[in-house]
Amino acid sequence: MAAESKGMRGRQTVRDMVLSMLAVGFVVWIGYLFLPHDANSDPVHVVEYRAAAASAKRAAPYPLLSPEGLSDKWRATSVSYTPADLNSGKGNAWHLGFVTPSGQYAAVEQADVPRDKLLADKVADGQPDGTSDAAGHAWDRVQGEKGRALAAQTGSATTLITGTASYEELAELAQALK
Repeated sequence: MAAESKGMRGRQTVRDMVLSMLAVGFVVWIGYLFLPHDANSDPVHVVEYRAAAASAKRAAPYPLLSPEGLSDKWRATSVSYTPADLNSGKGNAWHLGFVTPSGQYAAVEQADVPRDKLLADKVADGQPDGTSDAAGHAWDRVQGEKGRALAAQTGSATTLITGTASYEELAELAQALK
């Protein structure tokens, strides 16, 4: 008799667990139906960078550059300033990333470290690729494995305009730097 009730109890426990899982699955499915699903929405999360740039300009020990006058088609997606004491030997670093009008990525990377060190960190397998003129400066072109950069020494800092964007879009961003 005891063996019979143990077997019956085991089947009831498994049955109850399966019924519970079905009930939870049904509730999740209903919840999913009521969530908005807009496949045509823009996945780019735009950030405001002007206040962060003003604050970083006060903190940076070099003339920090940020763009002014870019069209609304340039959408800022990331911004940060990291002081040298918090940056693992990468100097005082300024970063400002954008989605360009053509949908590519472009960023301003600026730090008070040697040019070659910053290039090695930001442009994998970078090789010299000529020069470009923008904002009254000659910028060295660097072509990497997956991206490219325009590089210049600006005061005591190295400035890179880097990303997957074309050299023309990178030069447009460089032209807007103030």
